[in-house]
Amino acid sequence: MSEANFPSKLANRGFFVAGDRVQLTDQKGKIYSITITPGKEWHTHKGWIVHDDLIGLPEGSVISTSAGLKFTAFIPLLTDYVLSMPRGATIVYPKDAALIVGFADIFPGARVLEAGVGSGALTLSLLRAVGPNGLVHSVERREEFAANASSNIENYFGMRPSNWSLQIGSVQDQVFSEQFDRVILDMLAPWECIEMAARVLRPGGVFMAYVATTTQLSATAEALKEDGHFTEPESFESMVRGWHHEGLAVRPQQRMIGHTGFLIFSRRMAPG
Repeated sequence: MSEANFPSKLANRGFFVAGDRVQLTDQKGKIYSITITPGKEWHTHKGWIVHDDLIGLPEGSVISTSAGLKFTAFIPLLTDYVLSMPRGATIVYPKDAALIVGFADIFPGARVLEAGVGSGALTLSLLRAVGPNGLVHSVERREEFAANASSNIENYFGMRPSNWSLQIGSVQDQVFSEQFDRVILDMLAPWECIEMAARVLRPGGVFMAYVATTTQLSATAEALKEDGHFTEPESFESMVRGWHHEGLAVRPQQRMIGHTGFLIFSRRMAPG
């Protein structure tokens, strides 16, 4: 996939064009999302905004409705998009997707096998991380999840990335003619895929699984140890707590993103 064919919505233009998804935030912090469509209007309880008035404005502009209601306008961050997109399955939350990209060392040009696409949240992060010279091959058992994920990914990029492929079925049943740099699993029983992962991962490649319960975590860890082709697995979880700050009143927010899942990580040993 050449740079010229890389999805145009990844370009950091800094200003709005027709077709952009725009996040509008009012003075109370309420967020709205629209797609700029020439000739259309977006109506609120207090006036409207003409879509054409957004075209050419720099990101971070303040735009007013016909009745003076003010909104800040930005292109949504990936986090914003993921948390608001239609879901067919529980998503991998941005905090966990960031850890997967970081700890699995998803690098530009990497060849990644992903199983368990869900709503496509993690796939988006993987595609952005591998860049135009990498590839992501995804496998999903459920057709309705695959269809929803495809729609979310195409809406985000503005096209279907040519370096992304999606197959329906069980990843254990697929035949792969190439090796991968990374295997990322988000499924109920990743321990059933350890033999497959050992077969398709290059030496030094990274295996990572995202699981919800300690039972799944234990079964996956034991399967990695028993297989004999992987290093001693490591596992961890992340919890993110926001902070409120107003002058000297600095304190933790009353609500936080607690446990979402466990990540278990290992590397492929050399043959023999």
